[in-house]
Amino acid sequence: MGKPDILIAGGGIAGLTLALALHEAGYQPRVFEAVANLAELGVGINVLPHAAKEYERLGVLDALLAEGVELERYMWFNRHGQEIWSETRGRKAGYQWPQVSIHRGSFHRVLTDAVRARLGDDAIVLDHQLTGYTESPHKVSAQFVSRSSGARRDAVECDVLIGADGIHSTLRRGFYPDEGAPRWAGNMMWRMTVDLPAPILGGSTMFSAGTGECKVVGYEISAAAKRQGRSLFNWIAEVKLGEDGATPPEREDWNRVAGVDEFIDYFRDFKFDWLDVPALARASGQAFAFPMVDRDPLPRWTRGRVTLLGDAAHPMWPIGSNGASQGVLDCRALVDALQNYADAREALLAYEAVRLPATAAVVTANRSRAHDEVLDLCEARAPQGFSDARAVLSAEEIEASLARYKQTAQFDKRQLQA
Repeated sequence: MGKPDILIAGGGIAGLTLALALHEAGYQPRVFEAVANLAELGVGINVLPHAAKEYERLGVLDALLAEGVELERYMWFNRHGQEIWSETRGRKAGYQWPQVSIHRGSFHRVLTDAVRARLGDDAIVLDHQLTGYTESPHKVSAQFVSRSSGARRDAVECDVLIGADGIHSTLRRGFYPDEGAPRWAGNMMWRMTVDLPAPILGGSTMFSAGTGECKVVGYEISAAAKRQGRSLFNWIAEVKLGEDGATPPEREDWNRVAGVDEFIDYFRDFKFDWLDVPALARASGQAFAFPMVDRDPLPRWTRGRVTLLGDAAHPMWPIGSNGASQGVLDCRALVDALQNYADAREALLAYEAVRLPATAAVVTANRSRAHDEVLDLCEARAPQGFSDARAVLSAEEIEASLARYKQTAQFDKRQLQA
């Protein structure tokens, strides 16, 4: 019996990564994407070492490194700009694989080019928005419409249908029609990029500064800028505006353009000897506004020959750089399950059994702000700042907190390289 015919609904990072992983295992999947034209949208994103391991296997890691910046350090600061903690990251920290900071559009282009080069130009079908499916004992029939015109497309038959169609997934909504809107953390984020004449904190560094209710996060994302001594700097301003668990104020996407006047006043005191946040905001000019949302973990992802993957399965707060990387881990688990089980339905259930509890743990950890726990601990213990960070938080306490998060998200060094 031949390999099952697999249809992937969604041509984002998770869907394209899955296509590459399936092709490497001998499958010929097809990717159906809702947009009519692919564009390099978005801002920065991080590829953690456990995802970089997979991209090395798929032969695209060098291309990602050629576009992005290999991260070497992560730093945490309080709202006064005082350093709380610093640690090395990626290969600098002894991992076998790097951590890569890259523009989301560049990341998507690298994956798109690889899929088309290996699977053919017709492997990605544009302007096909999934509307539903029907299933028979041996086949799935996926229904589509044209997003650009609204016209109905021809149904497409396959053996397996994978929903990698994001936080507003059609398949997820079909499985759980009463789930409702995404769950809002109460925090709004403004994402920006700005071209700087020199790197911040020496470059190759990611930082978080502030508290859980008002902070900035930043890192550089362009290898080309770095080679020229400049820095294409990606940063996020985050402010708590509502109650945790409320309905988000707007449908979240990457494209709602906002002015920096929406948030700059919250950061008027964020003027440090190493960074002037109001000046950085004015230099940035515009931002993409995005409410910080997730969804509750589901009891099941799989029905028959259909399952969910990536943000469709486990949308999570963008804390700890784990959203996309968890989707990459989904891809490896799914391909391994398809290789290990002759029956596709059994394979999908085996994949779910591995990844559903693992990602639910990350969703929960992100809600507790585990990755940036040190910011709130420092604020609670020393709201006016400190002269000695270790008198506020011991090295052992910080290391234990960070180790717990890495273990939960499955990028602990010993765990990954075992």
